[in-house]
Amino acid sequence: MSGAGEGDREAWAELLGIAPPPAEEAAPRRRGLMARLRENLSRPRQTISPQLAGIYAGKLVTESTWDELEEALIGADCGMDASLALVEELREEAAQGRIVSGDDVSKVLWRTMAAHMAPEPARIPLDGSPTVILIVGVNGSGKTTTVGKLAYRLGELGKSVVIGAADTYRAAAIDQLAVWADRAGAQLVRQRQGADPGAVAYDAVASARARGADVALIDTAGRLQTQRNLMEELRKVAAVVRKVDPDAPHEVLLVLDATTGQNGLSQARLFDEAVDLTGVVLTKVDGTARGGIALAIRRELGIPVKIVGSGEKLEDLQPFDAQAFARAVFAPDG
Repeated sequence: MSGAGEGDREAWAELLGIAPPPAEEAAPRRRGLMARLRENLSRPRQTISPQLAGIYAGKLVTESTWDELEEALIGADCGMDASLALVEELREEAAQGRIVSGDDVSKVLWRTMAAHMAPEPARIPLDGSPTVILIVGVNGSGKTTTVGKLAYRLGELGKSVVIGAADTYRAAAIDQLAVWADRAGAQLVRQRQGADPGAVAYDAVASARARGADVALIDTAGRLQTQRNLMEELRKVAAVVRKVDPDAPHEVLLVLDATTGQNGLSQARLFDEAVDLTGVVLTKVDGTARGGIALAIRRELGIPVKIVGSGEKLEDLQPFDAQAFARAVFAPDG
């Protein structure tokens, strides 16, 4: 199978903990990722850059610098706690003489943010038989598209995939997954519209195990985090797959629309309470997003962003690179 994003295979192999592609494919991946992030994050950079431009251009750091920086970070959706912690960390750097000018702030800020976003590399280890990945999120976040693209990426890496169409409320979601399954060479497990989502999830995992598939990807119906009955249904889906494999689901990924801003933190918190999230797929970062929500979720909930979607193309679904992301959003030169 060949497709877009050949140079990104090394990054996906690293995320999934599998054998990397040949070494000659590594260099294009690193260059391509940064270039795409710079391009796709151009609009959010325009949103926050005016707030940071004055700080970066300042000749000397003063007490007002920290107030301005705090305001800029909160405005970038970093969250109150994370913003205060970042500013305090930079204050300490300044007290030790390592930050003197606005230019110093610009050099230190994005690197510090990257370290907080990803203190260790994100992983989605494929160590189940099969590895069961449950995909959750609110309506319109890009869940079904993410499932399809992830299945395709796994297929590119030689992994066999079964997709469970457990969003039984929307016929369009099932039809969309059927197209992706065909494109990815994956098996689709589906039932009629309105069927029990838990039954679909159970059948998908059981089918994946019977076929010796590497991964079972379960697409669930979108639901607001405040809809208690639907959140309870999500808990039941997770419980049902444990009847096939007591360790499943091995990954529970929240697909989060980055344009929701701080509401994304509320979504992550309540979904985590329901199904113990292991990671976030941050989508639509090429829209009006300001980027800091990745930091807020990691700081306040300890949940890492593992994948980022920055466009409509297949290659725009990428393993999260905190250094590239923070630089593209917060560095003065992108």
